[in-house]
Amino acid sequence: MNTITNIRRKSKSGLEHQYAWALRNYARRGGEALLGKAYELGRRATNDGKSLIEMASLHHQCLLALCREAKGDAQRAAFLKAAADFLTESLSPYEMAHRGFQDAVKALKQLNETLEEEIKRIASSVHDEAGQLLVAVHLALAEVSGQLPDIHRQQLATIEPLLDQVENQLRRYSHELRPTILDDLGWIPAIRFLAEGVSKRANLPIQIRTKVGGRLPAPVEIALYRVVQEALTNITKHARARCVAIQVSRNGPMLCCSIADDGAGFDSRSLQSDRARKGLGLIGMRERVNSLGGTLSIDSAPGRGTKLMIHVPLTKDSSHARSRRPR
Repeated sequence: MNTITNIRRKSKSGLEHQYAWALRNYARRGGEALLGKAYELGRRATNDGKSLIEMASLHHQCLLALCREAKGDAQRAAFLKAAADFLTESLSPYEMAHRGFQDAVKALKQLNETLEEEIKRIASSVHDEAGQLLVAVHLALAEVSGQLPDIHRQQLATIEPLLDQVENQLRRYSHELRPTILDDLGWIPAIRFLAEGVSKRANLPIQIRTKVGGRLPAPVEIALYRVVQEALTNITKHARARCVAIQVSRNGPMLCCSIADDGAGFDSRSLQSDRARKGLGLIGMRERVNSLGGTLSIDSAPGRGTKLMIHVPLTKDSSHARSRRPR
């Protein structure tokens, strides 16, 4: 019993049966209508989430059956040529989807660059303009204080420490929005600076281990910094962790970064179906990593903490690239 008959019996109205039927008829009779059917089947396969490997396997099974039915080498060669054309047409939706993905990645990179420029502008405004206003307030208070009786001068003096706290908070917000150390020294010193601040505020030990040196291209460093920043924010808000470990290494052409905590954890298998759990934070992290051609995965279970793993491909010169701070 041939393969096409097996496929037909398993699924009389399924994709496999329709593909086998269309390929068989196209190989024997040809025709643009059946090539159009190949395209429709390819589009249906992409919508159903079938991989290229699954489609290649299906095509291979059907092609073997056709070759067994061929009468002589000439017909077998004709079947092979027709099958190649049929496969090319059925895979064209995958090519279109791939191009669409590339366009989306390009647009995402441009969006991230625009967002970073806006963040830099806001950080600069917070640091410079708000700082200048606070200096003006300090001077105005000093001038008023000199004209007041001692008792009122003492009351006014209590405002000074509050203004100092405001200034410190604004400086911290400015640095965390866009730390100058990220442009000057790179993402590893930047996440050390970030982790130190988070550790102090949340009373949470954060350990960073890395043997990776050198600089990466600016878009890569910015994306990695933002992902680590969002991960630490999520940990301090939700994990109830006692410690965090960040590890950076290189495995061949891949840069690997993991952020692990010993907190409450959750069922990571439900991430695909639980939209509420994903939230904007996780979506943003995935998009940043995807824009670099990398992957982000999460391993977690209730009561066993969470480990976030990032893998980003690097070019040959990436590990030595110098990132110049824009003037």
